[in-house]
Amino acid sequence: MVLAEFAMFPTDKGESVSKYVSQVIDAIDKSGLKYKLTPMGTVIEGEWDEVFGLITKCFKILEPQANRVYSAIKVDYRKGSASRMTSKIEKIKSILDREISHS
Repeated sequence: MVLAEFAMFPTDKGESVSKYVSQVIDAIDKSGLKYKLTPMGTVIEGEWDEVFGLITKCFKILEPQANRVYSAIKVDYRKGSASRMTSKIEKIKSILDREISHS
């Protein structure tokens, strides 16, 4: 199972790129993969080919609209099928024995 955090946007469209980022988020939302949107990127969970297929799809959305596309991708692969999207946070809360801010 893969957890991938990524950000992708055109760099040649001015200061605000939400018009383009929203297209990427729309594709992620329609993918059926589990994800969490953050102010600095999106975390996606799934099998390797599914996750990287989706990241490629996001690039293909932006490529025709921009001369330059920035992307930062972090990947954590772990064998097994258990979801870690929330369990990693729950583990830290358990170790600290208190609630933490993670929304």
